[in-house]
Amino acid sequence: MNNTGTLIVAISLMIIMFGMGLSLTNNDFKRVAKNPKAVIIGLISQLIFLPIIGFVIVSILDLKPEIAIGIMILAACPGGATSNVIALLAKGDTALSVTLTAISSIITIVTIPFIVQFSLSKFSGAEGEVALNVLQMIGQLLMIVIVPVFLGMIIRAKATSFALRMGKPVQVASVLLLMLIIIGLLIKEKHNIIPYFEQAGLPTALLSVFSMALGYITASSFKLKKPQAISIAVESGIQNSGLAITIAVVTLQNTAFGIAGAIYTLVMYLAAFVIIVYGRNTKS
Repeated sequence: MNNTGTLIVAISLMIIMFGMGLSLTNNDFKRVAKNPKAVIIGLISQLIFLPIIGFVIVSILDLKPEIAIGIMILAACPGGATSNVIALLAKGDTALSVTLTAISSIITIVTIPFIVQFSLSKFSGAEGEVALNVLQMIGQLLMIVIVPVFLGMIIRAKATSFALRMGKPVQVASVLLLMLIIIGLLIKEKHNIIPYFEQAGLPTALLSVFSMALGYITASSFKLKKPQAISIAVESGIQNSGLAITIAVVTLQNTAFGIAGAIYTLVMYLAAFVIIVYGRNTKS
């Protein structure tokens, strides 16, 4: 992808993260003190269990290096704004979902570079491809993810009515932008898309299903209420694929690493549909 395409991907994710910021308030972070148990379990499921599940999947399956690395990038990413909507539809604890999304988005700025570096070293066949400037990547993630989120939060705090009016249009624009990015990736890799889909379809589905199931089981084991367990399951199984694609295209300059994220965006809605049906048709 050329420099213009790379810039478009970066700006698109910034708009998506800005939209997330418009929906956040300081209370979303204060909930950690009020309900630390659910938040801690959710973060452990997302930040520790998810990368482990991703690593097990790519280690067992015979995947091309670019797909294996793409899966690990996905597993390193936080939940996205989509996860909050799915938690709402599944009758989960939406406030907990928003809180987990916000906090994990900050923490993963530090954890993503190390997981990506490990993945490049483990699965890349060429020694020259494993070099990664961790500090530079952290700086890029701060500018692309954290700055837009905090800018959105500032606008939400200072101009609440404006933020509420802009929330829906920005969300719609975010979805459209993500779809355009995915279409662009698929066009760029059109000669490889069928084998890539054959390679990435199963592991991305397994990643979503297993991480969602483990998140729910873990939350239930610690006696959390069903709405909280659902939100933790959703946050564990619905990742920020837009961020994964941006890391592949902008930071690593390799569109092939973004294919897993593009396919995951389509596949994850199958798992989301299951959790929504379960949440709406079973008693709390």
